[in-house]
Amino acid sequence: MSREDHTSDGERRIDPILGPDPLGILVYANNYFSAQFMKRERSADSVSQPTAAGQNNTSAIGGYDAYFGTYEVNKETNQVAHTLVGSINPGNIGMTVHRNLLVEGDKLTIKLETTTREGEPVTRTLTWKRIS
Repeated sequence: MSREDHTSDGERRIDPILGPDPLGILVYANNYFSAQFMKRERSADSVSQPTAAGQNNTSAIGGYDAYFGTYEVNKETNQVAHTLVGSINPGNIGMTVHRNLLVEGDKLTIKLETTTREGEPVTRTLTWKRIS
């Protein structure tokens, strides 16, 4: 449904690689997950954009980010650890990233602390809607 980054004072920051409103799909099944994000207005120019990963985050390539692996949920803290087994970017393989989860009906909200390409701290909020 959405993917937004905000600074501690509430200012929105737009990810230059994936844009303000990327398309995405997230799948969880039997301790495995898969995630894909794509810049909505992706073009040939997107492929030449430099990549950079924020802290506690993956790095996209050419307006696209995709990875899969295993996950483990800590039910006491509502935090999930994603361990990346495969990724569009080889530099992401093997990393474990942590996210906070909130499930409300068919809506999943994932929050994480990360940084912009310039190193500015932001909170990323991803809102997903269950489709099956």
